[in-house]
Formats: sequence, C-alpha cells, structure tokens
Amino acid sequence: MELSSIGHQGFVCRIYQAASILSLQLGSKKIRSMPSSLKLDQVSKSFGNHLVVDSISASIPEGSIYGFLGPNGAGKTTMIRMIMSILYPDTGAITVLGSPNPESVKGLLGYLPEEKGLYKKMKTAELVTYFGRLKGMQKHAARRKALELLEQFGLLHCAEHRCDTLSKGMGQKVQILSTLMHDPQLLILDEPFSGLDPINVEVVREVILDLKRRGKTVIFSTHVMEQAEQICDFILLINEGKKLLDGSIADVKKGSQQTISIEYQGNPDAFKMEGIIRINDMGKRAEISIDDQADPQLIMKKLLENLEVRSFSINEPSLHEVFVRTIGRSAE
Repeated sequence: MELSSIGHQGFVCRIYQAASILSLQLGSKKIRSMPSSLKLDQVSKSFGNHLVVDSISASIPEGSIYGFLGPNGAGKTTMIRMIMSILYPDTGAITVLGSPNPESVKGLLGYLPEEKGLYKKMKTAELVTYFGRLKGMQKHAARRKALELLEQFGLLHCAEHRCDTLSKGMGQKVQILSTLMHDPQLLILDEPFSGLDPINVEVVREVILDLKRRGKTVIFSTHVMEQAEQICDFILLINEGKKLLDGSIADVKKGSQQTISIEYQGNPDAFKMEGIIRINDMGKRAEISIDDQADPQLIMKKLLENLEVRSFSINEPSLHEVFVRTIGRSAE
C-alpha cells in the first residue's frame, strides 16, 4: 500500500469495521434470545483451602459453539467435571438442558475428557461400537454407526487395528467419534485439538461446525486462542477460577484498543515509539496495540520510514491479544 493512499484506506477500513461489528452484535442478540443448553449460577468449587472455581455464572445458548478459555490451571476442567456430575459444586446451581439435576440428562450429553485413554487391546471399530452400546444403542446399529464415523474421519482402514497401534492423533480422533456415537444434544470437549496435526485439526473443526449446523450445542475448552476465535460464537475467559470475560467474540473485543497488523522486514526497534503500548512480534509479522489517543496513520507513517512494510491493516485486536491483556490486568 502506498503512503499516499493511507488516509483513504484508513477511512474505508473504519467504515468496514463499524458495519462488521454492527452485524456481529445483531447476530449476538439473535443467539442470546435462544433457549439455554447450560446455565451456571454462582458456581464455586474448592479443594481443601484452594478455591478452584469462584462464583462463576454463565448461560450457553442452544445451538451455539461456546469456548471455555483460560491458561492452564484456570479451572476449566473442574467446571466441565461439575457439568458432567463427576464433581459437585460447593455452592451455586447448574442447569443442563433445562434440568436442575445434570445426572438426569447424562444420556443426552457427549463428553471427551482431558485425560484421554483407549482400551489398547480392543480393535478400533469394536471400541467405538462399545461406546455406542454403553449409551443404549442396539449392537447392529452401533456397529453400522461406528463404521460410518470411521469412514468420515478417514479411519475406516484402521477398523480392525488394535488401538495400541494407533498414532496419538488417530487415537484422539477415535475418542472424539466415540463421543459422537449416540448423537448427543450437548457435547462437552476438553481440549479436543490436543495432539492433532493441522490436517486433523481441520477435520475436528469441521465436525464441530457440522454439529452446530445440525442444531447441537458444543462446549470446548482450550488455551489456544486462534482455535477459539475461528469457530466460537461465545467465550468464557477465566483465570485462577474467576470469570474475566463472557460474551460473543464481538462483545469481548468491543472497547479494546485498535491494533495494527503488519508484515515487515527490518529492525523491530522501529516499534519503540510513543503511542504503541504493546507488541506481539512474531518475526516477520507483528500485532501492535496502540493507545486510544494515538493516530494509527501517523504510527504507520513512521513505521514505513523505518521498515520494509509488505502489508498492514488497522483492525480490532485478535482474541489472543484480548486474552493477554485481560490476563495481564487480572494479575496486577
């Protein structure tokens, strides 16, 4: 982009952002009006003197993809275990699929735990069929569904292989499709992308999006913000057991400082200037957070004078940037 065109492009960029944010906000209101698949009401949980989940409230709309986000040890898995009635809250209430007793609707839930494991000596199709049988499926129907899912995930050739011969990524996929066997209404996936290569990440992402298209609700935990930003409708960000943010992706970004995304070559010392408050530098690409009072066009002019800039855009912060800022403020 030539320097002479920065003013016009910056104005167009702001108009486009405003229209996009309005569209997302209207979409958020529409989803918020839907019934809730899950409600947390002032839920707390301690282990000894350690408060792991601290008075968290949230409402997960039906038919949405909802992310439980936070650093390792934030309390995400403990919340999921309480939803699944593996643990019970010390205080507060949990309503799942309209029932105040989550155990009564377990047959409508699909759960992928963080600590994953397979029955190593069982064959792949046998294992997946077994999980369907545990959920009340008839033997022949379960076997047929297992083979369909294995084919969908590209694992049909492994149907008669023992589970201990599968790679880590293949084993992860087998466990995910075992979770899908009984066509659950609400799926809860604890770190579903862990151990997957980029191709299989795409497979699992498409499965999650397809579940949403079919009206299912999906909750998954992760500490990788890029994954959440790509597919989540809503997020709940927690740290040290406390809720920091809750809402649609558009809502949690709203009000944050603008950022400049830039691809460049040159000395990153050029970023050290008034108006830049944080730099997420990835080598040849950087996300620059600027002060609310700073002029992004003036900053770009100075950067162009000191760096070889291949491309840039002025936009909202990424979810990664929101995460880092918010966690940083909570630690102050």
